Amino acid sequence: MGLLSLAIWTPVLFGVALLALGRDSNAKAVRWVALIGALVSLGVTLPLYGGFELGTAAMQFVEKYTWIEQFSIHYHLGVDGISLWLILLTAFITVIVVIAGWEVITERVNQYMGAFLILSGLMIGVFSALDAMLFYVFFEATLIPMYLIIGIWGGSNKIYAAFKFFLYTLMGSLLMLVALIYLYTQSGGSFDLATWHKLPLGASAQTYLFFAFFAAFAVKVPMWPVHTWLPDVHVEAPTGGSAVLAAIMLKLGAYGFLRFSLPILPDASHEWAWLMIALSLVAVIYVGLVAMVQTDMKKLVAYSSVAHMGFVTLGFFVFSDLGMAGGIVQMISHGFVSAAMFLAIGVLYDRMHSRNIADYGGVVNVMPKFAAFALLFTMANAGLPGTAGFVGEWMVIIAAVKANFWIGAAAASALIFGAAYSLWMFKRVYLGAPGNDHVKELTDIGKREFLIMAVLAIAVLYMGVYPKPFTDVMDASVADLLRHVAISKLN
Repeated sequence: MGLLSLAIWTPVLFGVALLALGRDSNAKAVRWVALIGALVSLGVTLPLYGGFELGTAAMQFVEKYTWIEQFSIHYHLGVDGISLWLILLTAFITVIVVIAGWEVITERVNQYMGAFLILSGLMIGVFSALDAMLFYVFFEATLIPMYLIIGIWGGSNKIYAAFKFFLYTLMGSLLMLVALIYLYTQSGGSFDLATWHKLPLGASAQTYLFFAFFAAFAVKVPMWPVHTWLPDVHVEAPTGGSAVLAAIMLKLGAYGFLRFSLPILPDASHEWAWLMIALSLVAVIYVGLVAMVQTDMKKLVAYSSVAHMGFVTLGFFVFSDLGMAGGIVQMISHGFVSAAMFLAIGVLYDRMHSRNIADYGGVVNVMPKFAAFALLFTMANAGLPGTAGFVGEWMVIIAAVKANFWIGAAAASALIFGAAYSLWMFKRVYLGAPGNDHVKELTDIGKREFLIMAVLAIAVLYMGVYPKPFTDVMDASVADLLRHVAISKLN
């Protein structure tokens, strides 16, 4: 079994084993098995980075086996500079989420931990698949564990949120399936992505396919105006669910644009770039303003995620190496920062059982260690230089300015809005005198919570101070993707 198969199926097998461990009488053993499974799963992904060859755009660690011979569907895996860090990020965040739910989850612990491990393997499958139908199977399969995580361990309106999440994402994906079948027929019966990259397609076909893929990937990002499911889901999802949703699952849609829309449909991508840029700027500006008026901390951070992901799609569709790399860097940095923000909110919610900003105030007086971490993550969310939140956004802004000054200026305004809603929330929650007696009774973070915050803080600072290891990995793949996008495929 190759490294990518190990990365996919190790967490899945551990997750299935957890489901067999029984109910909450075995909760202690379940937690330890889940942690071991998450750590082993992270461990098997590390050789991917250690053995990754820089300077080449070729797929590495390739595995290919016949799966459904009748339809030429293969179990075909590979990794390049675009997908490598997303695989490592998925395994890393899974470890964090398992530790974060250690004491908080007391009911159906085995199912909770098992769902996250299975979800981790499926998401790594999405980032590894080189066969379009295999991609689609993994892409759709991720809905099932996340639907259960929201619907079982969510808040009071969890069923509504879970159904909305499932319905939005499934409906968009059905159009993608139609597009995959069309490309299969046009390629002479192949689901191989490399083959599809060479297909000569007419202008009309490219346009129809572009919007079919857009329906699936824009909902997942999510782009404005198909973003409305995200705040509701974040508010109702458990803390771990929000962390994984923001850190990893939103990236599945952005990754889809890189693997399908841009290289397969270059002419349509150029023709409709103005629309993608416009929608991205609406997300960056308008949704940033919407975040400023939120009274619920999770909803505020959920809207900020839509705004930050707007930089990702903006970077992709200015068609420059700096913008493309900036969008990918933003995907990774947002994974660290958004997970940290939601887990920090979870720390407060576990103590106060409230997400309303008005119920807090002066938290720094009773939780100084935690407040220091929260300040770092808030600054990263606002795009402070020296943190992960700055790097990708700045690269995209510079690329946008080079393409068109006014687009770059509009994108740069997000730094102002980001600082406004992030720092205003921090001020109202953490600064000043304790807001009420409940705040006065809060206790600072313990060893387990300190470990989670410290690990995420190191990741946020390391990427902010020294992003070179991240960009070095993706440079060759980004250059190769831009070559694909530059080639007209009109027949």
